[in-house]
Formats: sequence, C-alpha cells, structure tokens
Amino acid sequence: MTQLPKFSTALLHPRYWLTWAGIGLLWLLVHLPYPLIYRLGCSMGRLAMRFMTRRAYIARRNLELCFPEMSQQERHDMVVKNFESVGMGLMETGMAWFWSDKRMARWTEVTGTGMAPVHQLQAQKTGVLLIGVHFLTLEIGARMFGMQAPGIGVYRPNDNPVIDWLQTWGRMRSNKSMIDRKDLKGMIRALKSGEVIWYAPDHDYGPGASVFVPFFAVDDAATTSGTWTLARLSQAAIVPFVPRRKANGKGYELMMLEPECSPPLDDAKTTAAWMNEVVEKCILLAPDQYMWLHRRFKTRPEGVPSRY
Repeated sequence: MTQLPKFSTALLHPRYWLTWAGIGLLWLLVHLPYPLIYRLGCSMGRLAMRFMTRRAYIARRNLELCFPEMSQQERHDMVVKNFESVGMGLMETGMAWFWSDKRMARWTEVTGTGMAPVHQLQAQKTGVLLIGVHFLTLEIGARMFGMQAPGIGVYRPNDNPVIDWLQTWGRMRSNKSMIDRKDLKGMIRALKSGEVIWYAPDHDYGPGASVFVPFFAVDDAATTSGTWTLARLSQAAIVPFVPRRKANGKGYELMMLEPECSPPLDDAKTTAAWMNEVVEKCILLAPDQYMWLHRRFKTRPEGVPSRY
C-alpha cells in the first residue's frame, strides 16, 4: 500500500507560512452559511475567468470539439458557468476537508440507484471500481460517497508537502486509505479483496498506456487502457457516480448509476470505447460542472497537429 504522508514539525517551517495562511482563510470561508459560500464561490470563479484566459480558451475549444452543434453563444454561456464551478470547486475542497459529517449530510441527497447496489457488492466481497469522473465537485463528491461506503481513494501526491499532508488528512475523513495512482498492483490487490477503489479514466494521461477511441464528437481521443487492465485482472464491478451541485445554492446530489458487473473486456480499445460512453453519460448529467479546463485532447496520433 502507498506510504501516506504524516504531519511533522518540518511542515511549520517559515517557507510554508503562506500556504498555512491560505488554508486558514479557506477554513474560515467554508464555515460561513452555505448559501453565502455558494454566492462567493461563483463570484470568485467569474473573476478568475478574467485572468485564466488560457484555460478559458481550452474550455471553449474542448466544447467546440465535443459539441460542434453548440452555438458560439451557448459555448460562451457554458464556459462562464464552468468558471463559476471552478470557484465553487475551491470552496468545496475546503468543505470536503473541514465540514463535519452532520453538516455534510444536511446538504447531501443520494439519488439514482441509491447505495443499496454498492452495499450489496461489498457484502459479497466484490471489488468496486468506482468511476469518479473529473467533475469540479470531485473533492466533495468523494467525501459524500465515503460517508455512505468508505473505500480507498486514488490520488497524485502534491509537490507541496503541506498540501500533500492536508489533502490526505481531509480525504481520510471518510475513506479507509489512499493509494498513489501509479500503484497499479496495489489497486488490483485492494479490488480483489473486495474494496471500493475511486478511479478516474476520463483525462488524457499521455501516450503511454493509452489507446485512441471516440469521445463525444472526437474520433481519436487518447484514453487510458487502465480500465481494461484493472477490470480484467480484478474482476471488479464498475460503478459510475455523479456528484452534482444543485442550482441556486440548494446543496448536492450524489447520483449513483447502475453497476456493471460484466463490462466488455475483449481488448483495451473495446473497454476504453465503452468506458468513454459511460463517461459521456455522466458528463451530460452536469456538463457545466465538468473539468473542461483540462487539455483532454492534447495527445495526438504521430504526425497529427495539435488541437490547441
């Protein structure tokens, strides 16, 4: 299992004081009433859009590639809403790490299939590959799910040791453990033992261990073959879920989708294409809350020019 970071006095060194000040400010903000947090987060996101021009371009370009039928005005409106979600994503990270279980439960509603299918799989000691698409509600979604069915989170260690420790501490509030996203063997062992593993197959992770399959209107999107490897070797059930933020500061839905116990595993391309269809279905449930700022189509077949 991945060696998790622990708190030490070295994290109190003056070089990290600015980081601690930012953490303290976030802690204060997320203890405001939620409707106020919602308005503040959306406003911060709209302000950020003025400065994050490169990311705004990437978001517009991704929408243009995925939804060519969308008008220019519709894309603009979607990008504005997406940046509001960026601001809320920062707030929700603090909420996920610092809110009590009681307050989190107050603002969370479980919908879709509910948690019964997951609990049944756990009772049967069947591993669950929990498909957590990269929504901007990612952190709070993991906390909401972990309160219902604790599992093991997959993460990328942060270069800042204070943030690395804090994100692990925060995520461990509702999970059993964390595992480095590069620790494939550790994931397979956990799934074989009947654990829930949070897994995100929707980003472009580069040419290594990727295959080119359709994603929305893009015919050749580089997609990880990790889903095929994990599902084939662990025989885990695949369970997608969507942590959707309700409109107008009304809270959150933990939307559970139907489990798939027999995914297509003929080869990496077949599984990746099927997985992208699942991801598309998830995204369409909350398109403005998806992480369109990521260069999803940066990896191209050899000799093909960049899409950005």
